[in-house]
Amino acid sequence: MSLFNAYMSLSGAVDASVERDVPLARHTSYRIGGPAALFVRPRDYEALARTVSVLGDEGVRWVILGKGSNVLVDDAGYDGCVITLDDEFSQVRIGEDNTLTAGAGALLSRVVNEALRAGLSGLEPCVGIPGTLGGALAMDAGTRREWIGRRVRDLVVLRPGEGLHRYDGDEVSWGYRSTSIPTSEIILEATLALMPAEKDAIAADMDARLRRRRKAQPLSQPSCGSVFRNPPDGSAGQLIASCGLSGAECGDAQISPVHANFIVNRGRATAADVLALITRAHDAVLERHGVDLSCEVKFLGFGG
Repeated sequence: MSLFNAYMSLSGAVDASVERDVPLARHTSYRIGGPAALFVRPRDYEALARTVSVLGDEGVRWVILGKGSNVLVDDAGYDGCVITLDDEFSQVRIGEDNTLTAGAGALLSRVVNEALRAGLSGLEPCVGIPGTLGGALAMDAGTRREWIGRRVRDLVVLRPGEGLHRYDGDEVSWGYRSTSIPTSEIILEATLALMPAEKDAIAADMDARLRRRRKAQPLSQPSCGSVFRNPPDGSAGQLIASCGLSGAECGDAQISPVHANFIVNRGRATAADVLALITRAHDAVLERHGVDLSCEVKFLGFGG
């Protein structure tokens, strides 16, 4: 693996920002994490394809990072390349047939607001969810019963080494916090099929959902959102709270007293602090209830 060769090959040769040793705490909602050995922001498809090709030739592992809203980065950082989609990948367009097409780098909040402005319903379950559209599609974001994947008419991905590929929405298996899109593929753009509705009704629904989120979740503190997927017919937060872990601390990390399925950074928490609480909560629920909670958090670094 030659990080230096990759850096030299990409610097000035592609339409992208190419940096070394970028602290990832600046790029995650947890505000936690060491540096990425390389950090590349391709501005268009050609730059992205070239970046992935060079990294492959040099044996440098890479990962796509949106706004880092469900990621925990190792305190030691990541010894590969972090790629974040910018510019061309952030566009949002309203179609004439009640569709909205957006790049994977577009903020999910902007996509939701553009739908509202156009009087299009269907994205209300995504209001208040942080991150980008690409990240939302990769994890099929939404509520427990309403997922963004159900709105996808089609999407475009990059298959490294092969090129572009288009999926019809019904070709993809969408589920609670999961999709069948291979992790080796990079989501570039999606077209969402929405429904015309009165703007006031859409706005009222969104406002009600936001009020519920603000009341039930510790949104004022850095976190990665829900730590565990809810088990069938159960609540991960309630299971953790029943083990007496609400408010439990490790360093500056804390299992939120507001919602026990959130672990918050109270200022200077480390990835090790958060990981210790994740492990503690998982093991306590398994021991007391026999429920093996599945983690929603994506781990970056950690020797893997």
